[in-house]
Amino acid sequence: MFNTIMVPTDGSEYSQKAEDTALALAKKLDSTVVAVHIIDEKLIYPYEVLEEEGKSILHKVQEKGEEIGVKVDEILIVGSPTNDMAKITEKAGADLVVMSTHGKTGLERLIMGSVAESALKKIPVPVLLVKKS
Repeated sequence: MFNTIMVPTDGSEYSQKAEDTALALAKKLDSTVVAVHIIDEKLIYPYEVLEEEGKSILHKVQEKGEEIGVKVDEILIVGSPTNDMAKITEKAGADLVVMSTHGKTGLERLIMGSVAESALKKIPVPVLLVKKS
């Protein structure tokens, strides 16, 4: 039913719950997981620092996949988490997106809007939202 499950992650506790859900579902469905980390183009930290953080986050998903026998592909890009999710979903060939309802965005979320809410409106495949609790 779902061959490729995409899971956007920022490494937060909320995202880790979505990662675990995507991996468990992939295990049951014999699917591939595509872990995605988007380096927000609006951030002002040095790119190298953000890139290393992103690689580390994706590597942890990869390790969790290996532990349970699920293939995990990784995508690390610079872009807008709010605006680019639909394009990334298409390029990844995902037929399901599993994502958390919250991330590291804090005050920025109140100003710019929820990434999850935007994803629900723009992503053309089913989206499973995972709550932390």
